[in-house]
Amino acid sequence: MTAQRAEVSPWLIAISVMLATFMEVLDTAIASVALPYIAGSLSASTDEATWVLTSYLVANAVILPASNWFALRFGRKRFLVTCVIIFTVSSFFCGAAPSLPLMLLARVVQGAGGGALQPLSQAILMESFPPQKRGVAMAVFAFGVVVAPVLGPTLGGWLTDTYSWRYAFYINIPIGILAAFMISRFVKDPPYIKNAKPAKFDNLGFGLLIVWTGCLQVVLDKGQEDDWFGALWIRWAVAALVISFACFIVHSVRAQNPLVSLRVFRDRNFAVGCVLIMMFGVSIYSMITVLPLFYQELLGYTAFTAGLVVGPRGIGSILGMPVIAYLGGKIDARYLLTFGFVVFGITSLVFGNITLDISPTTLLWPIVITGFALSFVFVPITTQAYGTLHNEQIGNASGIFNLVRNIGGSIGISVAQTLLTRRSAYHQNEITNHVARTQIWLQQQTNSLSSTLGHLTNPSNSRGAAQGMLYRQLGDQALLWAFVDVFRWMALLCFGCVLLVWLFRKVKPSKPPAGAH
Repeated sequence: MTAQRAEVSPWLIAISVMLATFMEVLDTAIASVALPYIAGSLSASTDEATWVLTSYLVANAVILPASNWFALRFGRKRFLVTCVIIFTVSSFFCGAAPSLPLMLLARVVQGAGGGALQPLSQAILMESFPPQKRGVAMAVFAFGVVVAPVLGPTLGGWLTDTYSWRYAFYINIPIGILAAFMISRFVKDPPYIKNAKPAKFDNLGFGLLIVWTGCLQVVLDKGQEDDWFGALWIRWAVAALVISFACFIVHSVRAQNPLVSLRVFRDRNFAVGCVLIMMFGVSIYSMITVLPLFYQELLGYTAFTAGLVVGPRGIGSILGMPVIAYLGGKIDARYLLTFGFVVFGITSLVFGNITLDISPTTLLWPIVITGFALSFVFVPITTQAYGTLHNEQIGNASGIFNLVRNIGGSIGISVAQTLLTRRSAYHQNEITNHVARTQIWLQQQTNSLSSTLGHLTNPSNSRGAAQGMLYRQLGDQALLWAFVDVFRWMALLCFGCVLLVWLFRKVKPSKPPAGAH
C-alpha cells in the first residue's frame, strides 16, 4: 500500500474522514440515555425502545462485508460521500419519526448508510499518510472509535434534557453536511481503486446475509415481549434464522467469489479473535445500555445527569490510549488483553455491589477505570486477530470481524434487557414469598406511613397510598437486584474471556494491521 499523494495536507483528509467515522460511532451510543424519553414520546415500553439500538447495529453489520466491493465498483470517494448523505438524511427522519415503526425503519437505513464509514475511513487514513506516520494515523482513528461511544451518553443526555431526544439525531445533520463537503473536496481515489475490476456481486450471499441477520434482529427485539419460544412465530423465525445461516455458510465456502470468504477462519488467531470480539461486544454494549438505565430508572436522574455520570469512561479511554500505544510494541498482547479483561471484570463486580443510596460520584473511579481497561482490549485484540493474516486477507477479514462485533453488541443489549425484566420479576416474587402481610414490622411500617400521609391527604385513602409506596419500594429493590445480577454475569463473561485470550498464538509486536478498527 503506497501513501496517497494528496494535494492537500493529510491532516485535512484525516479530519474529513474522521468526522464521518466519529458521527457514525457516536450514534451507536448517543441514544442510550434517551431510551426512556423515546419510549414515552413514541408510546412504547423501554424494552421496545432498545430496538432503536439493536436495529441500528444489525443493519450496520450487514453492510460491513459488502463495503469493499461497493468501493471498488463505484469508487471509494463516491461511495463514501453517498453513505454520508444516506446517514445524514436518515438521521433527520429518525429525529422526526412520529411512531416507533417509522423510527426503526429510519434507524435501519441509517445503520446501512453508516456500515461502510469505518472501514473506508480507515483505509483512506492509512493511504494518506507516509509509512513512517501511519502509526499516528491509527492512533487518530483508534481515538475516535474508542472515545465516541463513551462520550455519546453525555452528549445525548445534554441534548435530550436541554432540547429533546430528537436532537440526538438532528446533531448529525450539520456534521454530515460538513463531512460530505470536506470528503468531496479533499479525498481522492488512488489508481488501484480507479482501475479496479471487481468480480460479479454475490447476490445470493448478500441476500442470505440479510435474511439471517434480519431474523436475528427480529428474534432479539421481539423475543422478550412474546415470551421467546413460547410464541409459535418466534420458533418459525428461529428456524428461518438457522436455515438461512446454514445456507450462508455453505454458499460462502463453495462459491468462487463469495461476498464473505470463510477460509480466513482457518487462521487460529483470527477465529479466536472473532469469538473474543463478539464477547467484548456483548460486554461493552451491555454496559453502555444498562448503566444509564440504572441511574434513570432507579435513582431518578435526568438524561443529562445520567450521561454526565457515565461520561468519565471517556476520560479513562483517553488516558489509556497513549499507554497502550507505548506498551503495544514492548509487551506480548496476550498479557495486555488479560489485564484489560480482568480489570473490566473487576469493575463489573464493583458495579454489582450497588445500592439505592449511592451518590453521583460513588462509581466515578470504577467508571474511569472501565474506560482505561477498554483501551487494553480494543487495540491488542485487533493486533492479535490480524497479526497472522496475509495482507490480501485483511479486507475480507475486516468485514467479518466487525460484523461479529456488531452482532455481539446487538445480542448483548437484548440479553441485558431480557435479564433485567426476568430477574426483576423473579426477585419481586421471592420478596413477596418471604414477606407476609401479617408480619408485625410490615404492619407497623404501613401504619406509620398511613399516619404520616393522613396529615397530607384524605385519611380514608392514606392506608392504600401507604401500601402503594411500600409496593413501589419492593419493585425498586427487585429491579436493583436485577441490575446487580446483570453486572455480575457481565463480570463472569469477562473472566471467561481471559481463558480464551491464551488460545492466541504469540504475534510479534508491530504496527496495527491495516483493516482493524
